[in-house]
Amino acid sequence: MGHSHHHHDHSHNHGHHHHGTANKKALGLSFTLITLYMIVEVIGGIMTNSLALLSDAGHMLSDAAALGLSYLAMKFGEKKATLTKTFGYKRFEILAAFLNGITLVVISLYIFWEAYQRFMNPPEIISSGMLVISIIGLIVNIAAAFILLKGDTSENLNVRSAFLHVLGDMLGSFGAIIAALLIMFFGWSIADPIASVVVAVLIIISGWRVTRDSFHVLMEGAPINIDVMEVKKVLLSLDSIQGVHDLHVWSITSDFPALSCHIVVDATTDYNEIILQVKKVLHDQFHIEHTTIQIDRSELDCPDHEQCN
Repeated sequence: MGHSHHHHDHSHNHGHHHHGTANKKALGLSFTLITLYMIVEVIGGIMTNSLALLSDAGHMLSDAAALGLSYLAMKFGEKKATLTKTFGYKRFEILAAFLNGITLVVISLYIFWEAYQRFMNPPEIISSGMLVISIIGLIVNIAAAFILLKGDTSENLNVRSAFLHVLGDMLGSFGAIIAALLIMFFGWSIADPIASVVVAVLIIISGWRVTRDSFHVLMEGAPINIDVMEVKKVLLSLDSIQGVHDLHVWSITSDFPALSCHIVVDATTDYNEIILQVKKVLHDQFHIEHTTIQIDRSELDCPDHEQCN
């Protein structure tokens, strides 16, 4: 029968812009902090011969990459849509999160291997240097986590993945502090590879989650917080709607859900009225603002169904 398109209103765009600026600032600041400390940790790890520090530095490297990619993704996402990229570059954010997740998994597997070597042959470790660097690391991570919390960790997949990284790092620094104390007071060199394994487990868990969530978005999966059957049920409960088909719900990027569907109505229905009603329900109940709705006349009103659509 025809199409109705509903696009973002200005207030929504303003909200996006405000969140985007806060997220970008948070990511930029955290990136600078983490990168500077990562360099310190790599040098410290080599000088003290501590795998716990080096594995934490590996995690820091992935954090720095995550934050850098997320920041770039937001810069890219601001680029205007073109005739060939009609949604602009918003998807870059998800691609960045996906690559970041895979990197995390690879780094953790390398740490497991290195830790295995050290269990077999525990090396000498300078525990005092290790302790000082771990404490500085913990402070830096707390600062970075605090900065990211000011961003939008609930909605934005990239900010959330960066925040998860920093939390993992915080625990990694904590583990390195305990390992350094155990080596210092009890001479337990094996505490160093144990701490690095704990860090690797944290890295692989967060890496798997980020990879899984971003893969879901790349595969045009329905947003986790939207039940497609529930959407269909709510639309069918509206008075004029007799059927709903070709219903698709997906995400352009982590906080940008989209929906398209065909709704079947009878000939007496005011099309503009029903479109407004559907938009309102989708907006109020499911927070979906980007919709494409096609109206089909009921077959009962139309013996030749092909001519009606």
